[in-house]
Amino acid sequence: MYISKSSSVVLLVSFLCLVVLPVKSSNGCGYDACNLGDPNKLNVHIVPHTHDDVGWLKTVDQYYYGARNNIQHAGVQYILDSVIHSLEENPDRRFIYVEIAFFWRWWNQQTNDTRSKVKNFVNQGRLEFISGGWCMNDEASTHYNSIIDQHSLGAEFLRDQFGECARPKIGWQIDPFGHSREQASLFAQMGFDGLFFGRADYQDIDRRTQTKTRELIWKASANLDRRSWLFTGVLPNGYSPPGSFCYDIFCDDPPIMDDPRLHDYNVPERVETFIKAAHDEASSYATNHIIMTMGSDFQYENANQWFKNLDKLMKYVNAQQTNGSDVNVFYSTPSCYLYALNKVGRTWTSKTDDFFPYAHHPRGFWTGYFTSRPALKRYERLSNNILQVTRQLNAFSKTNLRGSIFPLNEAMGIAQHHDAVSGTEKQEVAFDYAMRLSQGIDVAVDVINKAYDKILPLDSKTPPSAPQFLCQLANISECLPIEGQDRFTLILWNPTVHTISHYVRVPVTKDYTVRDPSGHAIVAEMIPVSESTQRIPGRKSFALNQLVFKTILPALGFSTYYFEIKATENNNNNEKQVLVTHNSECILQNEYLRVEIDCQGNLNKITNLKKKIVVPFSNQGFYWYGSYPGNNSGSEFQASGAYIFRPISSDPEPVSSKRSITCVKGQNFQSAIILFNNWASQEISLYDDAKMVEVEWTVGPIPVYDNIGKEIILRYDTDIQSDSKFYTDANGREVLERIRDYRPTWNYSKVEPVSGNYYPINSRIWIKDSNRQLTVLTDRSEGGASIQDGSIEIMLHRRTLYDDALGVSEPLNETAFDAGLVVRGKHLLIIESPTSSALYHRVASQRFYMNPLATYALPPLSYADYSTTYRQAWSALQTDLPLNVHLLTFDQIDTNKYLIRVENYFELHEDDTYSHPVIVDLQKLFQSQGVISDIAEMILTANLRITDMKRLEWVTTDNRSSKIDVKKDLSLKDLNILLNPMEIRTFLVTVE
Repeated sequence: MYISKSSSVVLLVSFLCLVVLPVKSSNGCGYDACNLGDPNKLNVHIVPHTHDDVGWLKTVDQYYYGARNNIQHAGVQYILDSVIHSLEENPDRRFIYVEIAFFWRWWNQQTNDTRSKVKNFVNQGRLEFISGGWCMNDEASTHYNSIIDQHSLGAEFLRDQFGECARPKIGWQIDPFGHSREQASLFAQMGFDGLFFGRADYQDIDRRTQTKTRELIWKASANLDRRSWLFTGVLPNGYSPPGSFCYDIFCDDPPIMDDPRLHDYNVPERVETFIKAAHDEASSYATNHIIMTMGSDFQYENANQWFKNLDKLMKYVNAQQTNGSDVNVFYSTPSCYLYALNKVGRTWTSKTDDFFPYAHHPRGFWTGYFTSRPALKRYERLSNNILQVTRQLNAFSKTNLRGSIFPLNEAMGIAQHHDAVSGTEKQEVAFDYAMRLSQGIDVAVDVINKAYDKILPLDSKTPPSAPQFLCQLANISECLPIEGQDRFTLILWNPTVHTISHYVRVPVTKDYTVRDPSGHAIVAEMIPVSESTQRIPGRKSFALNQLVFKTILPALGFSTYYFEIKATENNNNNEKQVLVTHNSECILQNEYLRVEIDCQGNLNKITNLKKKIVVPFSNQGFYWYGSYPGNNSGSEFQASGAYIFRPISSDPEPVSSKRSITCVKGQNFQSAIILFNNWASQEISLYDDAKMVEVEWTVGPIPVYDNIGKEIILRYDTDIQSDSKFYTDANGREVLERIRDYRPTWNYSKVEPVSGNYYPINSRIWIKDSNRQLTVLTDRSEGGASIQDGSIEIMLHRRTLYDDALGVSEPLNETAFDAGLVVRGKHLLIIESPTSSALYHRVASQRFYMNPLATYALPPLSYADYSTTYRQAWSALQTDLPLNVHLLTFDQIDTNKYLIRVENYFELHEDDTYSHPVIVDLQKLFQSQGVISDIAEMILTANLRITDMKRLEWVTTDNRSSKIDVKKDLSLKDLNILLNPMEIRTFLVTVE
């Protein structure tokens, strides 16, 4: 808050004519364009910027055009127009821009003259792109595959349009609500020199302010050592200007009124106030350089108003140096500020944990959004699955339709925004995100069809048209196009580099013989569709049964399964009838596991039969927390909402006092369908050769007739002696230890015993003791914790009735078909010893997010004709790659050029066999494409050769340097590459 103070500073009229020493003239872009200030003064780096949400209260395109300003006045096209005009007027001015989704939209509409001006600004370092992603992605709900993709999308655009001068070197995560260690590690692998963000826990901020450690070296990987180190700074005012120095059209702060002949002359007061603000800020930082972020949400629509006042402010503040002031203020950028800090030559403290969870006051833990909008979170993860498969099919078929994949790629880039997949947008905007993904998938299906048109037909065959299509509602046993058909095909593309077995459920209205790729009829068991599934609002299917069968899928390839109606529907194909019982004990057992569920639907025990590991469950099932209904007038009245999770009580209520159970047993498949009430159920399944238990949960419509919002959890209570510890992953990669009611870097004061212990789960969570580990894998990002020893709880769904007053201005109350939204998902449970668990959860998690993609078709051919017309199985590989290798990206860039990323996805020290370096022959990936004739290793975003990456060197307080050796070029004579644990390597490949 601005408070006026009298000033004793006397400024004469002649002040208007004072000439201030100019800033360093630009010698080019990057660090060469930086003004490093005066080593004997307090250097204030003024950073003009705008923070443009890629959707939040309005859709991304409404924000771009400035539509629907009755919701929020914001028009990004006008911001960029205005900024470019203002940069022309003064060569000292600087501006940074972040969200390439908006800049791409603007750039497409510019004349060649305007583009030329912008390129000059970039080449002179006056317009700098920071972060350079399609959006400023969320860090709690995002998967590493999609983080890399959205940054690569922006980086590719910048490289193609502007060249090296536009390559970002700084992460700028000023608005996300907590910060992931993996995000920092990925930034380091993108060649970034530093990261700045605006939000950290209020207790952490207080400690860092007192100890002047708001700037540090983040050691962001337990596996990659110095390659993951990243200088990190917590900004002084979030990302806003210091108090009373906002010059936007929406701000009420006084402008610089600098003509003493006119009324309200305020230069002395403004100068004194600014100098005090600079000194106050400097007291929290360790050097004689500080940064001031001059801008905020959707600001600079009238850039002249900002720059005109900043020009004056700098002029008059610097003029005080003749009167003994030590403040030296100038236009700068985050890159230049970072470079100045680097040149100070000091050592820096370090950090190895992350910045979750984030709270802005004692009752305000931003842990609700870890789960908010769970359907959108799952759809985003599924969309990524489809995107990666589409890229692979496009590449291996050599259709060269990369441009047609762009709509899905762009929709995914937008969906990573910190108010998108996070679930913190308005409902109408959430619909827009989902619609963009849907439209992108529709176009991707066209690419999939063109790819299969080339791969499927046998040589010299011209088959009849039978387009492939997706059944995206198969998770609720609905696939309308195949209902009632006499024949259809199912093609399953395996996007992993390993042969896998995979169980499929196909909803049907008839009984079919299913033939595998060799033409043999396989065991396909007819399983009833559960009543809870049939009751899901909006389900249109007449299918009351589903065929369940096992498939074998080749690495990076497909298998086709042909369905033909049986002459008589008597289930003779089943070697034994499926047995269905109700409300009796249900034992699910295969060679590896035994799952015991009593007649009341209670999961009592899971036994690993091979290892003789037994985990009893004292309780397992659904509970709900009441959402706190505060009016947000103070910390104690904070409501639970889209961002905040704040329960009324620390003790959740069970959703029901009794359950019913239906036990289904077939030859290859067994399940227990447990109904808790009319809005919560689960199906616990065990497949014949499975080494983990599948739990499919269904929640909704969540009842709110009692005017109480509800946050639904699924809890697994065991006797594992977990000693207050649990473990969660960061963005699907490395795993961090969590300790209840504890923070590694400050003395934590417990206020919220539940929400203060919630962490993001992107793919897995586990608890363990000396010889047992329970790991739960998730199919989307969710929030979770271990509130009691031996217990894991995961929040599945939320329906709140109050807004949490953090900007979205509506409760999180999702509905569909005139009822609360129904959401369905899966957990995989792994019971193993701690020393062997990684082998199972690492492999299973990769396959969970990169699932085989099922496409259906209705070919007008008998099986005899089909089998002589189409290939029924194909693989791009002659042999599988090693088990600890994952193909992250396989993207055809041009006719003979490909972008690939391969990784070793095991961590150090977690598995005796696979936590070691592994050698991969890259030519094996191109056996169907040709011979590699040129190859270049790139940084993670593929916009710079790795041999050209030169990051700034930092030194920690224990005198360790961040300097790493520069990698050498790969030789065509030896395409065997070494992948260390958790290492991702990126290559541009040309084949002939």
